[in-house]
Amino acid sequence: MTQGNLYIISAPSGAGKSSLISALLQQQQNNEMMVSISHTTRPPRPGESHGVHYYFVSIEEFESLIKQDLFLEYAKVFGGNYYGTSLPAIEENLAQGIDVFLDIDWQGAQQIRKKVSNVKSIFILPPSLTELEQRLIGRGQDSQEVILTRMSKAIEEISHYNEYDYVIVNDVFEQALADLQAILRSERLTLSHQKKQNQQLIEQLLAK
Repeated sequence: MTQGNLYIISAPSGAGKSSLISALLQQQQNNEMMVSISHTTRPPRPGESHGVHYYFVSIEEFESLIKQDLFLEYAKVFGGNYYGTSLPAIEENLAQGIDVFLDIDWQGAQQIRKKVSNVKSIFILPPSLTELEQRLIGRGQDSQEVILTRMSKAIEEISHYNEYDYVIVNDVFEQALADLQAILRSERLTLSHQKKQNQQLIEQLLAK
């Protein structure tokens, strides 16, 4: 079975990353793609389920996993809660030929690159800061103060775009989605993947 690809996808809030990933997953036919489910020590919010939105664990459980070096990356955020990406879960899905997306920021991406040599990374850019701000306002979820904070953080995040393998500008959504699909398709057509996928065919073609 062909090994799945591991992808990091990062973007400032409001750039459309979650919408692109959601649209991509809706188009899949054979469950060949998934978003990694993170561990967290924060309590579930209304409507959230264990193993669907997050793996909800205690601080003691989380810190035990840290000691066992079972996280690709983790962080302790404001408020004292941990968030982390499980290494065994990722490896299991990749071994089944599933492409796995890590929806994380540039700091988490830096941690993962130190542990995984063949991870591919994609950064989603907004078409402009003005458009980004309008999208944040249009969501109607945040106060003006929070939006200003998000905009300030966005500039810092965008400054790390050159650490990524691919960059997509999400101006026209359909085009950005097509660009994302093209990246995934091209990675499936690399020599290493095709050798595994079509090993029997290649051997037959080369047989004398």
